[in-house]
Amino acid sequence: MIYSPLEQFEIKPLLTVNNILTLSVNNYVIYVALVVTLIYSSVFLLNRTYLGFNRWGVALLAVYDTILNMVKSQIGARGGIYFPFIFTLFTFILVANLVSMIPYSFAISAQLVAIVSFSLSLWFGCVLMGLSKHGWGFFALFVPGGTPLALVPVLVLIETLSYSSRAISLGLRLSANVLSGHLLMLILGTLIFNLMGSSILGFIGGFIPVIGVIAIVVLEFAIGMIQAYVFTILLSSYIKDSVYLH
Repeated sequence: MIYSPLEQFEIKPLLTVNNILTLSVNNYVIYVALVVTLIYSSVFLLNRTYLGFNRWGVALLAVYDTILNMVKSQIGARGGIYFPFIFTLFTFILVANLVSMIPYSFAISAQLVAIVSFSLSLWFGCVLMGLSKHGWGFFALFVPGGTPLALVPVLVLIETLSYSSRAISLGLRLSANVLSGHLLMLILGTLIFNLMGSSILGFIGGFIPVIGVIAIVVLEFAIGMIQAYVFTILLSSYIKDSVYLH
């Protein structure tokens, strides 16, 4: 049972098998399974309908075309190979962000350790892809063209730090934006609740900041969609660097 809105940021074991193996099912696993189930259910329903003949189908086709054009503009002609993975990733993050907007639900994207670990694995995959395609020539990415020989050691160090920071910044950006937005809604919601419960005058005056909270909720829905798009467009640019070395 959830007693506080802050519990949507806490990972808690819900089902423990035994204390020796410490095998447990926590709320993070349950909500990941919920998001995956929602995605597969929507795919199953779409297979039974005709896209383009209703508003829902037109909206999905618009999202599909938007991500496809983004991948092609970022990666180029070879982007079609990576589109299924990037579109699946976009859908997962988008659905997870929308599910986290349900009051007293669990915010998957706000789990900093999990999201940063996920972005680290994506970054490591881009590095392995670059090494498999170009071999040792992949490290030419850290030496800009036309660099004077005397500046090569300094620029290599700077480019290495910049490239390595992508592993953390990719997930940190998503997690920090979702976490900050949810905390802002929590603070304002608690303030309004306490104000409206203080007195009759406070109850009447509490309706004024409700408009601001509604605006923030709408903004959070937009941020959830924007952050999913930003995450995938940055990943596409990282893949482009591994494919073309620029």
